[in-house]
Amino acid sequence: MLIKEVIEHIEEFAPLNYAEDFDNVGLLVGDEETEVNGALITLDTLESVIDEAIAKNCNLIISFHPIIFAGLKKLNGKNYVERTVIKAIQNNIAIYAIHTALDNQYKGVNNMIAEKLELKNRKILIPQKGSIKKLTTFVPVENAEKVRNALFKAGAGSIGNYDNCSFNLKGSGSFRPNQDANPAIGEKGKIHFEEEMQLGITFPSHLESKILQALFSSHPYEEVAYEVITLENRHQHLGMGMIGELQEEISEEKFLESLKSVFNAEVVRHSALRGRPVKKIAVLGGSGSFAIENAKRAGADVYATADLKYHDFYKAEGKLVLADIGHYESEQFTKNLLYSFLSKKISNFALILGDTNTNPIKYI
Repeated sequence: MLIKEVIEHIEEFAPLNYAEDFDNVGLLVGDEETEVNGALITLDTLESVIDEAIAKNCNLIISFHPIIFAGLKKLNGKNYVERTVIKAIQNNIAIYAIHTALDNQYKGVNNMIAEKLELKNRKILIPQKGSIKKLTTFVPVENAEKVRNALFKAGAGSIGNYDNCSFNLKGSGSFRPNQDANPAIGEKGKIHFEEEMQLGITFPSHLESKILQALFSSHPYEEVAYEVITLENRHQHLGMGMIGELQEEISEEKFLESLKSVFNAEVVRHSALRGRPVKKIAVLGGSGSFAIENAKRAGADVYATADLKYHDFYKAEGKLVLADIGHYESEQFTKNLLYSFLSKKISNFALILGDTNTNPIKYI
């Protein structure tokens, strides 16, 4: 299997279209045409991880965090990023990073956190904008079912827990083929009126080329009239963070102890307790201070995330408890998520779960 074929499987799970604009995802080092000997799945890519890949005969590292985040202007080994990239190149090891593309997936990073906390009634905390598109096209009535079904098969028409969703409106379309046309219906040089179905259907933006291919291959017309627009609607199954409910109310102290235990955290930093039982929990793996207000508006009793600064804790304002469990701790199970998915898809080379601890923070 080639690296590009592995990438196809990864991006089936977490399309890069949904990564945040600031991020640097995809194949960062290496040639996608290279044949894969083995793949090491890890949270971070460091020199020690490259050493592990060498020892385990892996020439592909699938990493959650991108080792190259900002632009590199030189490669002379002056810092840990440059040294890691140089070592990877010298040993013909490719590096692929998924980061916020997986953060934004419903079954991604935050769902894994919610799973560990056994939260029910889960929803995306900050649904993503600009990820839903709408296709409008016009089809002869007798061909409408064929076109509609082709679009459904390509992945259009799913809204939350519903699929095969479309809007259909009958009307009359007109056209006049010129002398260079090859009309399926009507005659050259004559205006033709045809009873048509206006078909409206939504689809996730990463499927646009597949949806249009299905439209063109199933539509009878030589020239297909259609338009695609991006909707302002938020995608309820894509976005940052997650909110859900505990099976039953528990005390704040008991929940914080549970957080510490489940995520093997040396310490949990938190804002002032409110003296109330908690049930509604918001989570966001990694740096999550930007979502404090979202957690408040969602009615969370506790917001568990990482990398909160001193002044961030003031933002609790007695409306919820902010809990910082640590960046590494909040995302540590992500590599298991990737391994679980890929092991079901790939069987013709070794997939290895990396065991290098890349947490840079230590406690005394």
